[in-house]
Amino acid sequence: MRNDKLVPGLILVMIGAIFLLHNFHVIHFYWGNLFHLWPIFLVIGGVNLVFANNKSPWATILKISVVVAGFALLVFGNFNDRGRWWWPHYYYNNSNDSDDNSDNNSNNDNDDNSDDDGSSKSGLVKVQGNSVFTEPFSAATAHVARLNISGGGATYNLSDTTNQLFTANTKEFFGKYQLDHHQEDSVYVVDFSMKDHKGHFNWGDDKSNTADMKLNVNPEWEINVETGATKLDFDLTKFKLRSLKLSGGAASFTVRVGQPLAATNINVSTGVSEVTIEIPQNAACHIETDSGLSSNTFDGFTKKDDGHYETTNFDAAKNKIYIHMSGGISDFKVRRY
Repeated sequence: MRNDKLVPGLILVMIGAIFLLHNFHVIHFYWGNLFHLWPIFLVIGGVNLVFANNKSPWATILKISVVVAGFALLVFGNFNDRGRWWWPHYYYNNSNDSDDNSDNNSNNDNDDNSDDDGSSKSGLVKVQGNSVFTEPFSAATAHVARLNISGGGATYNLSDTTNQLFTANTKEFFGKYQLDHHQEDSVYVVDFSMKDHKGHFNWGDDKSNTADMKLNVNPEWEINVETGATKLDFDLTKFKLRSLKLSGGAASFTVRVGQPLAATNINVSTGVSEVTIEIPQNAACHIETDSGLSSNTFDGFTKKDDGHYETTNFDAAKNKIYIHMSGGISDFKVRRY
């Protein structure tokens, strides 16, 4: 083997070995280590360039050792916040301190700022408080409803029902939520979003924005979530789900869905994330993946061809779930319960 091909070849072997061992549950690779240790690839590349023309045995041993040590640290590195790697907390710069909340919603703010000036030590404006958001239900206008959620640095929970169309109880430490609505043809649209504040991530703080949401069981729902760093836990088994779209950067998405409509579409697009979709044991489901370097675990599915998986009852079923997953370096799982 040519010496200049040794390190690139070894890197490919190590990446393949990690994915194989992870897929067969021999090891559990913590994807968040990539955030902590990405400079390792710079070190590996730098050492390889420095000794590119050095054919001596000790230079070859050094290059191999750097690759092996770097990948060993990626696989077995242990960090105190490892279990929360997707979860950077978001600090906001309030660019409009005198902004009046003119939202057309029913929300009650009970701010309890621990700082007299309402700002954090870093000079960024901090908001602390609880809010309640409510959107009334009308059977005449909300046969089909769409919920759009946006705003990162938060935890979103959804499992319970309400006689309203939508309710949310929030805890806010940085930034403020707002609720709006409008009609698009026959679809009643609810927009639940974080106000537009500039900010940056802080990995060390325990405080985070949270939103506990509830939906009405009568409409057929289209749910769109577009966030940055987010932890999301949705139990949608009680609701009629037309479609679910999840888009995030570094995120943790856990979603359980109930029996499908004639067609229930789930679309997941992520950067570096952990995604788990749970479907009923007897539901017919088709999965399409375009997942780059991601890990895929689809228990109970038959592989049809490259990137396509189906349950055995898919062709004969009347109601079906269609899942499309795409991502850079993510951990995708679809489980049957």
